[in-house]
Amino acid sequence: MEVKQNWTIDFTKGSIVAGLVRFSIPLMIGNLLQQFYNIADTLIVGRFIGKEALAAVGSAYTIMVFLTSVILGLCMGSSAFLSIQHGRGDRETFACGNFMAFVLIGGFAVALNTAVYLGMDAILTLLRVPADVYEPMRSYVVIIYGGIMATFLYNYFANSLRAVGNSFVPLLFLGVSALLNIFLDILFVAVFSFGIRGAAAATILSQYVSGIGIWMYAWKKAPMLRFDRKQMRFRSSILKNILSLSVLTSLQQSIMNFGILMVQGLVNSFGAAVMAAFAAAVKVDTFAYSPVQDFGNAFSTFAAQNHGAQKEERIRSGWKKAVLAVLVFCVIISLAVTVFAGELMSIFTDDAQIIQIGISYLRTEGIFYCLIGFLFLFYGYFRAVEQPVVSVILTVISLGTRVFLAYLLSGIALIGYVGIWVSIPIGWVLADLAGLYFLRKVR
Repeated sequence: MEVKQNWTIDFTKGSIVAGLVRFSIPLMIGNLLQQFYNIADTLIVGRFIGKEALAAVGSAYTIMVFLTSVILGLCMGSSAFLSIQHGRGDRETFACGNFMAFVLIGGFAVALNTAVYLGMDAILTLLRVPADVYEPMRSYVVIIYGGIMATFLYNYFANSLRAVGNSFVPLLFLGVSALLNIFLDILFVAVFSFGIRGAAAATILSQYVSGIGIWMYAWKKAPMLRFDRKQMRFRSSILKNILSLSVLTSLQQSIMNFGILMVQGLVNSFGAAVMAAFAAAVKVDTFAYSPVQDFGNAFSTFAAQNHGAQKEERIRSGWKKAVLAVLVFCVIISLAVTVFAGELMSIFTDDAQIIQIGISYLRTEGIFYCLIGFLFLFYGYFRAVEQPVVSVILTVISLGTRVFLAYLLSGIALIGYVGIWVSIPIGWVLADLAGLYFLRKVR
């Protein structure tokens, strides 16, 4: 690849810890920046428009995460395939797989974009959106759905670059896009008073900057990711491997976010105040544990390259170091979130009721971040060693428990919406125990 050598990492040799840290830091920074896409909308909308708009943006975010998770899962699966081929040094299979994955995922993104516009009102009805939030939310999603193709472009080429050990370049494009999003949010909402539509427009314009930008970079600077005419054909053996990893990884991501979507519908039934509190608290929550999610993705690339190179003992050593790193980070971040829950909520709103509801969420869930940190390691590992079905099973256990208990506990008058919060860490515990079982079985 025609990129600076120190931007790429070969996980099959050298220090495991140094490689994971170097690779995961750009991922972490990038994910945190990506959170600004919706956090900026949430913050500015909450301050300049009002409670109903804040609830609408928060609920719409859950829909978009679900929809884009399908594309993200496909891109992550294809990235695992490319990482394995890169570890093996099989350039021909890499090139053919890259072309096939781009065509398949791109075609799916077009179909998904068409489907969500046709089913827009049905989706909002399914979510049980309150009457006072329905119209602002519909106005927001009409525009925000236009960013699905931008999400495909960015995530495909970002994951492809990461597959060969380059996590720095995707960060650059995402950083520019995140800063542009904040600037346009302020301009469209606070200055021009375009309202909730302005917040949506700011987001998708920024997304297209990162999506088109990284595509152009990959085409000009990364020859490995260009489409060679000799390799622009479909091979059934490669297609089978790509579909096995991509479809199951996408299924895992979809199940995860469909469960969250079902929980969002339950949250919506408690009214605008709980919706707004949940919207803000989830932003804090995601911001807090996204670094361990990215560390899990870094571990997945590490494991995939070493799996391709047949260095299983190196993977075992990496497991021990990764678990310790996740544990240390999560203890620190859990302490920070539980202690400063009130201050974190007050960033988004000065409504006392919303702040108190949000505090109950953060203090119920925040102390258990290490559980989801371990779960992200399991997801990444099983995807890397070509066992994505295990990741699907763990997701079903985690989200199935969460959804079932959320509806069960919240229906008890003395517990109410707090039952939704309690169900989350219980699902994590059960999934982690299952992950340990499957880890021993696979080994």
